[in-house]
Amino acid sequence: MASPGSGFWSFGSENGSGDSENPGTARAWCQVAQKFTGGIGNKLCALLYGDAEKPAESGGTLFNMKSLNSKKCYYLLPACDGERPTLAFLQDVMNILLQYVVKSFDRSTKVIDFHYPNELLQEYNWELADQPQNLEEILMHCQTTLKYAIKTGHPRYFNQLSTGLDMVGLAADWLTSTANTNMFTYEIAPVFVLLEYVTLKKMREIIGWPGGSGDGIFSPGGAISNMYAMMIARFKMFPEVKEKGMAAVPRLIAFTSEHSHFSLKKGAAALGIGTDSVILIKCDERGKMIPSDLERRILEAKQKGFVPFLVSATAGTTVYGAFDPLLAVADICKKYKIWMHVDAAWGGGLLMSRKHKWKLSGVERANSVTWNPHKMMGVPLQCSALLVREEGLMQNCNQMHASYLFQQDKHYDLSYDTGDKALQCGRHVDVFKLWLMWRAKGTTGFEAHVDKCLELAEYLYNIIKNREGYEMVFDGKPQHTNVCFWYIPPSLRTLEDNEERMSRLSKVAPVIKARMMEYGTTMVSYQPLGDKVNFFRMVISNPAATHQDIDFLIEEIERLGQDL
Repeated sequence: MASPGSGFWSFGSENGSGDSENPGTARAWCQVAQKFTGGIGNKLCALLYGDAEKPAESGGTLFNMKSLNSKKCYYLLPACDGERPTLAFLQDVMNILLQYVVKSFDRSTKVIDFHYPNELLQEYNWELADQPQNLEEILMHCQTTLKYAIKTGHPRYFNQLSTGLDMVGLAADWLTSTANTNMFTYEIAPVFVLLEYVTLKKMREIIGWPGGSGDGIFSPGGAISNMYAMMIARFKMFPEVKEKGMAAVPRLIAFTSEHSHFSLKKGAAALGIGTDSVILIKCDERGKMIPSDLERRILEAKQKGFVPFLVSATAGTTVYGAFDPLLAVADICKKYKIWMHVDAAWGGGLLMSRKHKWKLSGVERANSVTWNPHKMMGVPLQCSALLVREEGLMQNCNQMHASYLFQQDKHYDLSYDTGDKALQCGRHVDVFKLWLMWRAKGTTGFEAHVDKCLELAEYLYNIIKNREGYEMVFDGKPQHTNVCFWYIPPSLRTLEDNEERMSRLSKVAPVIKARMMEYGTTMVSYQPLGDKVNFFRMVISNPAATHQDIDFLIEEIERLGQDL
C-alpha cells in the first residue's frame, strides 16, 4: 500500500505523471488542505495546550503522521489524555477528505480507477482481524477506499440520477454524523425534528397543498417512500389490515405505468399484496402513461371483483424522463375513488423551477408524493421525502405506542415525536443537508441548478439529433435531462435495419461503457427497454458539468466506439 506521502496524496494527473517523482507535490497539497480547514487542528490544540505546546505543521497535518504509527484506537477520546492523538488523527482524516473533494472536480483526474473485483480482493487485505491496527494503517485504509471510489462529484460522471458534490450539503452530512442522533423523538433531536417539520411543510407548499397542510417524513430512499404510499393507501381504504392482515381484505390492485420504477412491485411484494396485483399501464412513444388504458384496466379489475386501491403516476421516469399526464390521472382517480400517488423521485426537483414546473401540473391533486432531493437537487445521499396530503393518516397507519419511547406524560408537545409515523425505529438525520443547502442557495439557487442541468441536456440533444452515427430512441426534445440515443459505429451504418443489425447494435453500448470505465475518463449508463436494444441514457444532475464536458462525452463515445 502506498505511503501517505506518495501517489494518492498528489494532485497530479492520474495518468502516471509526477505522483511519485515529486514528493513536494504531496506536501504542497497537504498545506492547501490545511488552509481549507483553517488549520483547525493546530488551533484546537493551541486552545487545549497553549501556543507554546502547539506542534509545527508537518505536511499539512497536526503531527507527523508517523507519530500515530504505534498508536491504536484506544488512544483516542474518550481515553484519558486522548485529545492530542484524536486531533492528530481527525486532522489527517480531514486532509484526506479535502484532497479527495478537490480532486473530484479536477478534469485531469479519472472518474474511476477501475479494477476488477478479484484484482482488488487480491491486491489488498480486506479481512477483519482479532487484533487492532495502528492509526497510521487506519488512515491508509481511508486513502485506499477513496482511491478506488467512483468520483460521483466529477463533472464527467453521468452514470446515475444522483451526481455532484455540494460543499454545504457535505458539511451538513459531516455535522449530522458528528451529532450521531436519531430522529424518533424531539427530546434527542430537537433542532433536527423542527427542521424536518419546517422543510416538509415548505415542500408541501411547493406541491400546492393549501398552507403546506398534510404530513410527511424522510425515508431511506424513493423505493421506501413509494412503499409507504402504498401502505398508507391500503390503510386508508381498509384500516383493519393493520391488525388482521391481508386475509381480512379483498384482492387489492395497484396501477402504474410500464415505464415506472421497479419499487412499486417490490413494495407490493413486501406488503403481501403481491407483484401480480400491480397492473402495468401502457405508455405512448415518449414513455407517458396512456389514461384511456388506465381507465380500461381499472374497469377490468372491478369486473373481476378486485378492488383498485392505488394509482402511481410517475413524474420523471427513470429511463426516458417522462412525465405522466397527472391531470388526466387525477380525474380518473377521483372518478373511481382511488388513491393517487405521484412518484416524483426524479422529477420533483423541477417544482423548484418556474420554467419547468408545469411538467408536474396536477401534482397538487395527488394524495401522496415521493420527492428525492438527492437526485435533481444535488443533496448528498440519502434524502428522500414522502409527502401526504391528509394529516394524521401516516401516524395512524404506523404507530405502535411504544411506551419506552413515546411516553404520554412528557413536558413538551408530543406532536413533535415523529417516530411513530415511520416503519423504522432508528432513523437517520437526512433533513439537515437539504435544509442547510436551501438556506445557502435559496429557492432561486435550486432553480438555477435545475435550469442549468436541463439546458445542458437540450444542448446534448441538439448536437446529436442530426449528427452522423447517432440515432435518438424517441423523437423530440426530452422533457427532463434524460437523453436516450444509440451510437452507430461506422461498420453498422450501411446495414439494413434487421435482426442481425439489432443484435450487433446491442453489443455496442456495453463495450463502450466498459472501455470508459477502464480508461476512467467518463461514465454514462445504458440499458435495453422493451423491444429496444441497449442504448445510452445520458442524465445530468451535476451543476459542475459544462458544455465542454458534453462535447467531451460525445468525442469519447466516438473514440471508444469507432472500431466496433
